[in-house]
Amino acid sequence: MEWLTDTKIPIGKMAKKAFEWLRDNADWFFEGFEDGLGWLIESCLFILKYPNPLVIIALFVALTWFIQRRWQPCLLIFGGFLFILNQGYWEETLESLTLVLFACITCMAIGVPIGIAAAHRPRLYKAMSPLLDLMQTLPTFVYLIPMIVFFGIGMVPGLVATIIFVVPAPIRLTYLGISATPTPLLEAAEAFGATPRQTLWKVELPYALPQIMAGLNQTIMLSLSMVVIAALVGADGLGVPVVRALSQVNAALGFESGLVIVVVAIMLDRMLRVEQKS
Repeated sequence: MEWLTDTKIPIGKMAKKAFEWLRDNADWFFEGFEDGLGWLIESCLFILKYPNPLVIIALFVALTWFIQRRWQPCLLIFGGFLFILNQGYWEETLESLTLVLFACITCMAIGVPIGIAAAHRPRLYKAMSPLLDLMQTLPTFVYLIPMIVFFGIGMVPGLVATIIFVVPAPIRLTYLGISATPTPLLEAAEAFGATPRQTLWKVELPYALPQIMAGLNQTIMLSLSMVVIAALVGADGLGVPVVRALSQVNAALGFESGLVIVVVAIMLDRMLRVEQKS
């Protein structure tokens, strides 16, 4: 079998040359992109950190009531934020929420239209499936290497790596929701003279809303799972104390910061969960 290993396909070297070529020839783009996105992140953090924490908590509780119309999730959000304040992780939580917010906005803005297009064009989804599988199964650490080459260290490479890893989730769930729309509903809309645009907005999207919201939920959970990974490339947030605890073998700090991440995940899940009405 030596003949097989002697003729190794230079995949790694080709990828390295491609990354270096992009860095050398599109450096202006990556610098501008990093500066613009960094400014947006810093502005969002300033808006969140400027008011008193109780004001931010009240806004989240009000948003939860607007979405859920039940007092139980509101109480959970209120108690969760008080716990985070008690543990002293308020600033780190806001930094992680900013990362999750930008990741969710970007992933949903990309994933929902692509999922709709794939549901209407089965061949497109069939062609995309291997790429989506690759994006979800490739180890997350691998995404960090080209991000460091293009952007250095900081919040931007962590955010871009998070988006690449997470975006298949809303694409797949939007595709499932739209493609599962019952044929009788579509035929009824067509019989009443609905245009394709009207069918999409008035039939398919309302029917697929629980699946799309499930895609948003998965986007949030996967983004939070990348918090610790992003900390390895200099991204601020709750991943920083986890990495510090790992380097110091500090079990108390690791459990404390890890539990705060769990609390944030539970709060966001309960806030945005939409159950399909029977």
